[in-house]
Amino acid sequence: MVMKLKISHPVWQVLGLGVLAGMRSTSAPVITSHILSHHHSKNLEQSPLNFMQSVNVSKVLKVVALSELVLDKLPSAPNRIKPAVITSRCLSGALAGASIFKASGGKVLTGAVLGAVAAFASTYGSYYLRKSTVKKTKLFDPIIGAIEDALVIGAGVGLTRVS
Repeated sequence: MVMKLKISHPVWQVLGLGVLAGMRSTSAPVITSHILSHHHSKNLEQSPLNFMQSVNVSKVLKVVALSELVLDKLPSAPNRIKPAVITSRCLSGALAGASIFKASGGKVLTGAVLGAVAAFASTYGSYYLRKSTVKKTKLFDPIIGAIEDALVIGAGVGLTRVS
């Protein structure tokens, strides 16, 4: 059953999604697509962002996100503050932000900028926090990464509760 979308605080939701994009690049599009596939918005119907409302897109993004959770723990995983990686995180935040703003009747550019800026800041913040935590606790980096995953998942569940 698809319910009508009602987002009363899109700025906060987009900032939250941007923060999550900085921590896990696929998290913001996954959460956004989950929300939009369950809460249809007429504002997206004639938009290039309409694909974010697709149940199939939502399912594919969830599989991709699960893959990211595993791949992030590998030693070969690229550093999140490398230019290509940070760019993908900013684009992820921008896509989520643009989609949420458009769905709620706002301006696509405003949502994209908010999502990208939050992702950029979060990428650096979460990188240095993770490195510092590993150094201070002497815990194995993948353990800290798993804790970060739990935070992202928990926050994502909270953001899916549209109000």
